[in-house]
Amino acid sequence: MNPQKRAEIFSRLQKNNPSPTTELNYTSPFELLVAVILSAQATDKSVNKATDKLFPVANTPEAIVKLDENGLKTYIKTIGLFNSKAKNIINTCRRLIEKHHSQVPTNRVDLEALPGVGRKTANVILNTAFGESTIAVDTHIFRVANRTKIAPGKTVLEVEKKLLKVVPEPFKKDAHHWLILHGRYTCMARKPKCGECVIEDLCEYKHKQFGAGTQ
Repeated sequence: MNPQKRAEIFSRLQKNNPSPTTELNYTSPFELLVAVILSAQATDKSVNKATDKLFPVANTPEAIVKLDENGLKTYIKTIGLFNSKAKNIINTCRRLIEKHHSQVPTNRVDLEALPGVGRKTANVILNTAFGESTIAVDTHIFRVANRTKIAPGKTVLEVEKKLLKVVPEPFKKDAHHWLILHGRYTCMARKPKCGECVIEDLCEYKHKQFGAGTQ
């Protein structure tokens, strides 16, 4: 795929959604951090249902530590892997209190040192909470990048590095959100809605689906 085609793809995605953002509900970097940890292998909708009840009760590291692990589980038990996530969130809160004055770090090294926080989660926090031009590659973005040929790669890290290299600078900050939303609602795994896609004529996918697959 050539640079001109990529630029046109992101120009159309921007025109279609000028101010994209996460679908997770949050009002602070800390709330976003908790929500993103909870969102691993879970839907944003299921996380929002849990945090809509949790955050009015506890939305600081101190308040969540005070809940303790079992108390936290009562709010997040509908989310997959809630046992390990509760443990990680409690330990992350303790580390934030002890090492970072209860504030979410603004750098990758300190973020990735938090329990339950890997590269993808750190990228989401750096991008969404602090406005950095990072791209967190999840299953949706991995699929879209490979299927469209915007940034094909065999691993998540390979796709991330390629996207950071080929996405035009004016679009880099919001690219994560455009690609994840495109993968979630249009370029879906089993039945991509090619007939409704704003970049269909630019996409280099060889097996485009129309008719029944676009319903």
